Amino acid sequence: MKKAISGAVLTAVMFSAAGVFAQADKGIYGADDRQDYFQVSEARRKLADSTVSFFDAADVAQDGALSLENFGEKAQLCKKEPFREQPIGAFCSGSLVAPDLVMTAGHCVKTNLDCAKAKLVFGYAVKEQGKNPSRVDPSEVYTCKGIVARDQDDKGADYAIIKLDRPVPNHEPLPVNRGGGVGEGTRLFVIGHPVGLPVKIASGATVRNVFNYAGYFTANLDTYGGNSGSAVFNEETGLIEGILVRGGTDFEVKDPLFGPKCRASVKVSDEGGRGEDVTSVSQVLNYIPLPGQASPEVAMPVNPEVTSMLGNCKDPGPGASLTELMAYVDCLTAHLNAAKP
Repeated sequence: MKKAISGAVLTAVMFSAAGVFAQADKGIYGADDRQDYFQVSEARRKLADSTVSFFDAADVAQDGALSLENFGEKAQLCKKEPFREQPIGAFCSGSLVAPDLVMTAGHCVKTNLDCAKAKLVFGYAVKEQGKNPSRVDPSEVYTCKGIVARDQDDKGADYAIIKLDRPVPNHEPLPVNRGGGVGEGTRLFVIGHPVGLPVKIASGATVRNVFNYAGYFTANLDTYGGNSGSAVFNEETGLIEGILVRGGTDFEVKDPLFGPKCRASVKVSDEGGRGEDVTSVSQVLNYIPLPGQASPEVAMPVNPEVTSMLGNCKDPGPGASLTELMAYVDCLTAHLNAAKP
């Protein structure tokens, strides 16, 4: 259910604003099990309702309009690639685990400045067939108050717990497994935003190997860059078992007999590939309060003035030209000067 991009391909298809392919890469194991919001059961939609997408602050307007790009055009996809006509824009995924706490991957928010540069958006989904989202209600957009806890070990646990600027009134916190880890063969599904697409629900996965000493396990999940931070659920209990953090190559270049070269998802058997790495939820249980308990304090607070400033300046992202970088610096400087007494 997932893979990784070669260095050359990664450079060629790098997203500048969303930076989707800049994350650890992923792909498809066996059958492609990804489904849109409108295609799944009411129970799965309820879980997806408590999933968040991470956007660059400048890509979310005050009225909830989202700055998006066409997936097929941006990634130069082959014609038969699923979801090629849908929009992309998010750079990571997360899940609501308390009224004001979101759980994600540590590499999605490395500093409080990263938090300040992000908007956390609920409801980015295809809710009716053929109707791609272009905006969300402004009430579904949140900012980061600060980082409660974070760790990033590229060969172990990778997580972050983020406190939102306000409690979420209309989405329920997702339940987590507090009773022990998973075993090999446990059936799983994942909910998140592969490649920055509207939310996808992918089932049909199982645990391959468990590395309790390192705080993670591997599974054959159908996930991509952009799924980083996605909640991974136990198929039987519906509880969160972990956080998707690393994987194999996402895309490969195809050279068809007719037409130009294009990119398609890397596909292997359910037993093939490296598997996808999932940080065990046990690594973050100390930071997720029980129902009725208060959330823990922020360890790395965000300056609200910085959050506001960054929301008005477009980060050009990796691969930007000197002109684009200078424009970004000029914008930030202007806002800093305006904020001075």
